[in-house]
Amino acid sequence: MNDQKISDQELIRLYQQGNEACLETLIKRHQRNVYTAIYLLVRNRALSEDIFQEAFIKIIHTIRSDKYNEEGKFAPWAARIARNLTIDYIRKMKRDVTITDSEGNDIFNYITIAEESNEDKMIRSQSEHNVRQLVKRLPEEQRQVLIMRQWGNMSFQEIADATGVSINTALGRMRYALNNLRKMMEQQKIRV
Repeated sequence: MNDQKISDQELIRLYQQGNEACLETLIKRHQRNVYTAIYLLVRNRALSEDIFQEAFIKIIHTIRSDKYNEEGKFAPWAARIARNLTIDYIRKMKRDVTITDSEGNDIFNYITIAEESNEDKMIRSQSEHNVRQLVKRLPEEQRQVLIMRQWGNMSFQEIADATGVSINTALGRMRYALNNLRKMMEQQKIRV
């Protein structure tokens, strides 16, 4: 069988009928692009390999359960699954960041921070909540770029590569996201 002449859709159909070799062909055909998309986001080989495996496990499960219906669009679908898993990982790590000393102790155990008044804490917490709610209201493309840039600390080139758009499109989406966020904040009189 000439692997290059068989479409992704045909490989999926044959795999669903029990031809395991078709799955291997499909993975080999797309592994470089999917792995690269992950690596550009996390910049760590071992972690990229783990997320890559998790992505293909999810892909295989979806195909086996007959839930795959992206006819003729396997590559972008697979890349989207990998990108979403990677972003989920980045978000989780952002919440779980721990800085340790040479002995592995959390350095925040040594630092004393000036106490905020209860009023300051409530105002800050409410402002953060309000901004998060406004970010959720942004269009998906704008929200994604904003999150990747602000909370994922990704460059615009990395964002462009991860989302499959040009760097100018990524920059434009960020500009629109910030403008829309600013307008919503002004309308609701939210200050940060």
